[in-house]
Amino acid sequence: GLFPIESHEYEVFRFALSHHQDIPKLVPQVDMVKMGNSFSMTYAFCSQFSKGVYAIIGLYDRKTVNMLMSFCGALHVCFVTPSFPIETANQFVIQLRPELQDALVGVIDHYGWTKFVYMYSSDSGLSVLQKVLDTAAERNWLVTSVNVETMTEASFLKVFQDLDKRKEGQIIIDCETERLTGILKKIVEQGKNAKSYHYILANLGFLDIDLTDLRKGGANITGFQLVNNSEPSVSRVVQQWMEFDNKDSKVSKSGLKYTGALTYDGVKVMSTAFQNLRRQRIDISRRGNAGECLANPPAPWGQGIDIQRALQQVRIDGLTGHIQFNEKGRRTNYTVSVMELAPSGPKKVGYWNEDEKYVTTASFMRGSNETYGLQNRTYIVTTILESPYVMQKKNHEQLVGNDKYEGYIVELAAEIAKHVGYQYKLKIVSDGKYGARDPETKMWNGMVGELVYGKADVAVAPLTITLVREEVIDFSKPFMSLGISIMIKKPTKSKPGVFSFLDPLAYEIWMCIVFAYIGVSVVLFLVSRFSPYEWHAEDYEEGGEPQTPTQASASNGVQQGQTPTQQNTNQQSLDQTNEFGIFNSLWFSLGAFMQQGCDISPRSLSGRIVGGVWWFFTLIIISSYTANLAAFLTVERMVSPIESAEDLAKQTEIAYGTLDAGSTKEFFRRSKIAVFEKMWSYMKAADPSVFVKTTDEGVMRVRKSKGKYAYLLESTMNEYIEQRKPCDTMKVGGNLDSKGYGIATPKGSPLRNPVNLAVLKLNEQGLLDKLKNKWWYDKGECGSGGGDSKDKTSALSLSNVAGVFYILIGGLGLAMLVALVEFCYKSRTESHRMKV
Repeated sequence: GLFPIESHEYEVFRFALSHHQDIPKLVPQVDMVKMGNSFSMTYAFCSQFSKGVYAIIGLYDRKTVNMLMSFCGALHVCFVTPSFPIETANQFVIQLRPELQDALVGVIDHYGWTKFVYMYSSDSGLSVLQKVLDTAAERNWLVTSVNVETMTEASFLKVFQDLDKRKEGQIIIDCETERLTGILKKIVEQGKNAKSYHYILANLGFLDIDLTDLRKGGANITGFQLVNNSEPSVSRVVQQWMEFDNKDSKVSKSGLKYTGALTYDGVKVMSTAFQNLRRQRIDISRRGNAGECLANPPAPWGQGIDIQRALQQVRIDGLTGHIQFNEKGRRTNYTVSVMELAPSGPKKVGYWNEDEKYVTTASFMRGSNETYGLQNRTYIVTTILESPYVMQKKNHEQLVGNDKYEGYIVELAAEIAKHVGYQYKLKIVSDGKYGARDPETKMWNGMVGELVYGKADVAVAPLTITLVREEVIDFSKPFMSLGISIMIKKPTKSKPGVFSFLDPLAYEIWMCIVFAYIGVSVVLFLVSRFSPYEWHAEDYEEGGEPQTPTQASASNGVQQGQTPTQQNTNQQSLDQTNEFGIFNSLWFSLGAFMQQGCDISPRSLSGRIVGGVWWFFTLIIISSYTANLAAFLTVERMVSPIESAEDLAKQTEIAYGTLDAGSTKEFFRRSKIAVFEKMWSYMKAADPSVFVKTTDEGVMRVRKSKGKYAYLLESTMNEYIEQRKPCDTMKVGGNLDSKGYGIATPKGSPLRNPVNLAVLKLNEQGLLDKLKNKWWYDKGECGSGGGDSKDKTSALSLSNVAGVFYILIGGLGLAMLVALVEFCYKSRTESHRMKV
């Protein structure tokens, strides 16, 4: 025997010898060797040959296989091996392990694969790879072959990134068990054990590999099993093996691997062959030293050919099924079971043999019982705490399971589960993110990561449908349409000024009115001076009291145009006078402008023309002022500094940003529109960072920044926050883009179609709109702007009309002051006159 130090095969070899004590008794001559060391192997082989061994059982690797072939062929020593099968014409090598390539091609055909990645290790030779590539050339398959020995961490990741990009996940791994375990561990670490991947393990020990971690992700795994553990004879040997030497062993014994089973069968084949030779009475005894193995020319052992023929003719049933060899010493007429990893564990789905090729036994068919599977499993639904989608109830600590949460998404998830017919458990995403790919590690985070790496089955959340996400997960039809919008702090209402009653007309118009008033008064004064009809005699009656201007103007009997030289017999002194002095002209214009009239009016035609034109001007100005006054007094104007994305991009005073890991940030990163590119370059370079970890943080920043920060977020969330107390944010401008929220499932999930149909059904029933109204507006805290709020806006406050009161008070005060001055002046003049 030639075995590696402390190998499983050597332990099984000892175990097998203890079982085969028949005559002729097999006496072991074992050398422990380093498999990859040619010198060590040569020395061990020659040592055994010189001691006169009849046949050698042992292992080889790709470095020592050719050397062993040469020795066996030259010296006619049979080498029975459970190692990987090789292409050789050397009949002295008895290969216990069946060839796998034809079975593998049969399975690839069964699954209908045309594009896949083939990961191989040259440890076990390249015969399987060669066969697959030859078949691929014949059938136009697209095979990407990757050598796992030369593969670095980066190249390993790149293989999967390319698969994700092409939306493919079909991989064959052809390695010895030890290396295969390492690769599978790496696959689990990178989260590539999701349902979207299908692995075929080109290894004959499917049950020897620990697939627990792989199964958690839900990946499809197919493999081959040589040892049929359900056979009573096999299970009996396995039981004996577990008990063999167990008392002395400090380490717990592993199960019987398929290479161990092949070693056991190798001993059985040798035992059977020697028994047959004994029965046939063929003398195979070796007397004395068999000579040097390095002799030149080589001296082959004469009986070697008899032993080779005896070994080749063995027909038995062993642990690895029916054992039979062809003339080249290779296994023939064998059957390999094809296994799949079902949710409950490994299941046999078919078998392959040389005559029937691949046969499906269909005891377990993936996907055939989708509905049954849906109803009998509790699905993990990942979501994110975001108002009003998912919120914790006030008394959530006293509740358990899905009852702890409320909101739009909670109700939507319940409706979908009801329509599809499955049990589910809501799970809040651990990192609190929606899902983006890390540019350095290329790993997905958030809810997308949970789906990609198999930690959740469905994501029901406000998750935006984007291209990069669609490459790694599947989305349903959108359940809500939206776009990116701008949130700013609501500008404080501008309080009306003291003289807000002047606002209906512009400053220029008021100035023009003042100048028009003065101009009209002056023109009226001049016209009255020039027109003879404005002059009339003022009568002084006997009592010395002059008539009032009204009496004078009313007495038609007085002749106009009398000269001062004319005297009448009643002794009335007549004096020519004109009522429209400069002060009276100003009084007349003011009375007309205020629409109050006046106790004097022009008599001449020219004066009346001036008056009429002024009245018309006044009519239009006052009407316009009155019409505009209502709006200006009742509406408190809000001055918004930003009205659109263009306004944001043009300025730098108001900072703006988005959520750190989300589709809004991705939109700006990828946008080719000039305005958005400019905004992205600002956001990227801004210090301090304008990106926020959560939407709540973004809203708080808007509220606390006194109008110096605008937050870019989905319009649905913007509308919701606008309806929440303290009602100090507002949405400005239109949406920057158009997109939808969808329900996500991992690639290839059986839930995809049922969920999609459920969303369409809920939409057609109007339930989605009903849910939105319920959680956005019915539960809003800021009012809808109707009913009472209108009554409030139409009631004027004192601040609206304070200026009028100020003018009234000012006018009254001025009048009192003027009256006092007049009184003082009159008193003084009277006292002077009395003194005179």
